[in-house]
Amino acid sequence: MHRRTFFTAFAAPSLLAAARPSTTVLFADRAIPLTNSLTDASGLWVTKTDLKRINGFDLKPQGACLDELCIPVPKSFTRANRFHLSAFAKKLGQAEVADPVTNAWSYGEIPVVRGRDFGQGIAPDFTLPDRQGNPVKLSQFRGKKVLLLTWASW
Repeated sequence: MHRRTFFTAFAAPSLLAAARPSTTVLFADRAIPLTNSLTDASGLWVTKTDLKRINGFDLKPQGACLDELCIPVPKSFTRANRFHLSAFAKKLGQAEVADPVTNAWSYGEIPVVRGRDFGQGIAPDFTLPDRQGNPVKLSQFRGKKVLLLTWASW
């Protein structure tokens, strides 16, 4: 009797989380709902199609690729039509936080992708209003020297 109580109290929630039909992945200021993901003791497995929706990576013969950047991945990262997102995040040094109660997975910046722009010395493009309220894009000044002044109250 105690074994059944122990199993019901402690093992059932992890089994329910693995079979849960809906998962939410938080990445890059977006919430991506997934309906066909799996979780196990090693982390989150997503479909290969959902991988692209989450972080833009495509699976190719040379590895997981984002534009020209390709990260070799071992065969253990793929299983049937699934990709081990948790293992990939760990390989990239990307932060991962999971909430088993809501079945939400949050991922931080990908260091190798973030460093791609810095290594080239190119600032990401953004748009801000000028003094008259007209939108000005940083890319309008490409090829010219620009001084950016920033300030924050915190």
